[in-house]
Amino acid sequence: MMPQPTNDRLLRALRRQPVDVTPVWLMRQAGRYLPEYRKVREQVGSFMDLCRTPELACEVTLQPLRRFPLDAAILFSDILTIPDAMGLGVSFVEGEGPRLAHPVRSIRDIDALGVPDPDRDLGYVMGAVRLIRHELGGRVPLIGFSGSPWTLATYLLEGGSSRDFRLTKTFLYEHRSHCHRMLQVLANAVSAYLVAQVHAGAQALMIFDTWGGILTPRDYRAFSLAYMQQIVQNVKAYDASVPIILFTKGGAAWLEAMTDTGCDALSLDWTTDIGVARTRVGERVALQGNLDPLVLYASPAVIRAEVSELLASFGPGSGHVFNLGHGLQPDMPIDHVAALVEAVHDLSPIYHQ
Repeated sequence: MMPQPTNDRLLRALRRQPVDVTPVWLMRQAGRYLPEYRKVREQVGSFMDLCRTPELACEVTLQPLRRFPLDAAILFSDILTIPDAMGLGVSFVEGEGPRLAHPVRSIRDIDALGVPDPDRDLGYVMGAVRLIRHELGGRVPLIGFSGSPWTLATYLLEGGSSRDFRLTKTFLYEHRSHCHRMLQVLANAVSAYLVAQVHAGAQALMIFDTWGGILTPRDYRAFSLAYMQQIVQNVKAYDASVPIILFTKGGAAWLEAMTDTGCDALSLDWTTDIGVARTRVGERVALQGNLDPLVLYASPAVIRAEVSELLASFGPGSGHVFNLGHGLQPDMPIDHVAALVEAVHDLSPIYHQ
């Protein structure tokens, strides 16, 4: 039996239970802004090799916790591990981002897609989860994650990153039924992947729907939200106690619909006022976020003021996990990250009395 975290603020906040201070963790808290990460990255070679080596994935997961009193660890991995396990040949080109050697270009390619076995084909991720839980020793909870089916589908169709998602949108409009078939395979894969992470020791989960915001309202509900709801139901059927966070970048219009999935929390980007979001969803879910990441280029005094304003916008009571509206950037000053974490812990107790 793995130990429960001595600092369980994150889990309590996600369940909207009382906490002493607002918990804080940061998207991409393990990564290139840390010199110790860059050192490991230089030693290992490729980014995917780093992800595939449990001992190194564990090391970079723990690095930010040695610097900052964060309230959670998040598994160091990538959302494209599933496409890679499907045999699509994921690689990362410095300065260009991910590339798929075998993108989906035809209906035949969709027919060839299969659901990876998480223990066989993605065993390195499960090995990292188990090792991180062991090394954490119950200090803080561990968050596991996956990309959403729709977000994964954009990479399958584009073959990498995109500015306009022309290939993805064209395929969607021309082949709606085949797009649903692909998304169902991806939903099955994500469900199995996240259940396996929970089995290995993840104590909370986050689904990153990074590109859901590019869809029309009709298509968001049909091609993104519906499949995330399936995943929430599948994971909850395995373990109803594991909190699940949904994040759709650009998803402000759909907060109520996202809440209806049965998730435990919504992560907000910086374009949504968290106080307004709280009014809209009530006490049905917790809220995570949502400081503009670029605030971290400003001075520590400005960072503290912005943290104060965001905490005040959410207001008193439980159900807030402080985070950024998106991830840390590689050139963000380390002392500014420290100032953010310190400000959250210093300024939030008055909201929990």
